[in-house]
Amino acid sequence: MSGTAESGMTMERVQPGDAETHSMDVVAGNVEQLKALFPDAFVEGKIDFEVLKQLLGGEIEEREEKYGLSWHGKRRARQIALTPSAGTLRPCPQESVDWDTTQNLMIEGDNLEVLKLLQKSYAGKVKLIYIDPPYNTGKDFVYADDFQDNIRNYLALTGVADSDGTRLSSNTETSGRFHTNWLNMMYPRLRLAKNLMRNDGVILISIDDHEIENARIMCNEIFGEENFIACMIWEKGRKNDAKLISVGHEYLLVFARSQATLRDSGVTWREEKPGARDIWDKYVELRSAHGTDDASVEADLQAWFKSLDKANPAKKWSRYKRVDANGPWRDRDISWPGGGGARYDVLHPATGLPCKVPESGWRYAKSEEMQRQIKIGLVAFREDHTEPPFRKAHIRPISGESDTNGQDGYFGDAEEPEEELAVQVRGSYFYKQSQVAVRQLRELLGEKAFNNPKDHMELSRLFDYVTAGDPEAVILDFFGGSGSSAHAAMEVNVATSGKRRFILVQLPEPLDPAVGDQRVAARYCEALGKPGNIAEITKERIRRAGAQIAGTHPSTEVDLGFRSFKLDASNIRPWNATPENLEQETLDSVDNILASRSEQDVLYELLLHLGLDLCVPIEARVIGGKDVHAIGGGVLFACLPEKITPNNVEAIAHGIIDWHKELDPIGETKVYFRDSAFTSDEAKTNIVAILEQYSEPESQVKMIVRSL
Repeated sequence: MSGTAESGMTMERVQPGDAETHSMDVVAGNVEQLKALFPDAFVEGKIDFEVLKQLLGGEIEEREEKYGLSWHGKRRARQIALTPSAGTLRPCPQESVDWDTTQNLMIEGDNLEVLKLLQKSYAGKVKLIYIDPPYNTGKDFVYADDFQDNIRNYLALTGVADSDGTRLSSNTETSGRFHTNWLNMMYPRLRLAKNLMRNDGVILISIDDHEIENARIMCNEIFGEENFIACMIWEKGRKNDAKLISVGHEYLLVFARSQATLRDSGVTWREEKPGARDIWDKYVELRSAHGTDDASVEADLQAWFKSLDKANPAKKWSRYKRVDANGPWRDRDISWPGGGGARYDVLHPATGLPCKVPESGWRYAKSEEMQRQIKIGLVAFREDHTEPPFRKAHIRPISGESDTNGQDGYFGDAEEPEEELAVQVRGSYFYKQSQVAVRQLRELLGEKAFNNPKDHMELSRLFDYVTAGDPEAVILDFFGGSGSSAHAAMEVNVATSGKRRFILVQLPEPLDPAVGDQRVAARYCEALGKPGNIAEITKERIRRAGAQIAGTHPSTEVDLGFRSFKLDASNIRPWNATPENLEQETLDSVDNILASRSEQDVLYELLLHLGLDLCVPIEARVIGGKDVHAIGGGVLFACLPEKITPNNVEAIAHGIIDWHKELDPIGETKVYFRDSAFTSDEAKTNIVAILEQYSEPESQVKMIVRSL
């Protein structure tokens, strides 16, 4: 079949500025939202602020002096977050683990640009963000003096390109803008991170005394003061070399994307009481030994509690020393908290007389609820009616057991215990000695190649706590460091049979073997045969952590791999014509794609700019002698070889059509070709004509054909 010049469908070439050439335009998105909310405030496509102010009534703050955090460069920092990126993420399968099946990502690059590039694909999809950013100690982060082209800054930092005068340096206390530089670094990144969060998403930020005040106020502005959840304190141990006071703690700021949404979702954060599982396991052992003899089980359980060391977490819960058919239990108050509870008769089973009513009334508002609690064995009576009974709290709560004033319903058979053990809400303070993480990472890597790593087991506990109701949550860490977050995500998945995904971003900051605190890390990378930068340590830690978990849990089906990507300038050649270079630019623009880039490079840039997940299923077939890719079950096809002749056209076009029929995707399908690949206009016209005939209106198929 041949195409004709009169064909209705055309193959439009992607132009600079098209969606396929850049990351999300946040400004345009904001304007569209405003237009939807306040169409009256737009005149010929522009915002009329006077009208907008009228529509907002008294909600406009116009005072010259107002509360807030201000610093030199804040306006530019805000603008940087709104500027689209012209970069891309280049796939590195050879550096990855389980490339074909994993859903995890490890991205090497400047996190500012990476966050921009992730906007289309991951906006509103991240449940939990954890970051351990530089604490601004005077030498712990690198910043650029030139913010106009962050891709150029990044390539200069990594030695890929000349800096053209851009100065990259550490932020020292003598710079004159010590806090300012840190705020300018953090502000746009947090702005962009917020866009990636789900409405019920949460961000955890590790920080210390250097910037805690600024971080808190900055987050109040970005996330809203009403979305502040807590400022947790992580005690890591005393430093005996301190001159005055040993400051051994750090902070963990906790903010919600929308605390109202989080609360409305009905989710409550709880964690298993430390030691509760040990108590249950001991009970099961004793029950197996003594059968239905509750008294013997109880006596041996109490003896076990007494034998425990004070440091054993189970010792704290030794009140669970009584036993019935549902397991260990402790007593708890049966009166209404605060007074004003209901007053009705509860008959003692032995004396038949009404039990004494607690001074503040019964905890259960209705007599029927009290009788239900008694029936399922959750009320324990005293010897006679002269004292109120008490409630039972089991180490593994049974169905219908409640601590909500009896307002919940009955959810199942009382005889069948639920899977969860006794739980508790976390406090804002916790202790974990910092040297534990240092030792664990040294054992994993074989060298002390990273200073001050975060404790992955504590992070695992936090991740479980925040995402317990969402075992498929996406967890993002854009200051990846030693890779503790990835390790923690894998650990919590193993413990809970979860499918949480991690996305890590780490700058490949060079390691200098001549600098004391970098020497070991630089030599470690050299011994691995890897470039000497921090991102290589991050990747190696994730590889080894996955292998260690697989060795400890050989039957696990948890995703222990990751796809590796590296930030780079776009694969699509920019148009930079000037009167002096117009002729050369015109010749170069014949092929939009940079000569050094592969089909896979271009394919993943398409995914980013079209808003598809970087782990979306991709199938490949050889059709007409050329590689063709089907992405996302057929929502996108790409055929990107360097040469397509008239002899290839029919086979490629019909092969795509047959494949599309197999996949039968819903909605429109986009098909991309490399514009310079067609050796003649006839080849391009014919392939468009064949695809057009397949996608005629009566076929209910819509294909959009474009070239790069």
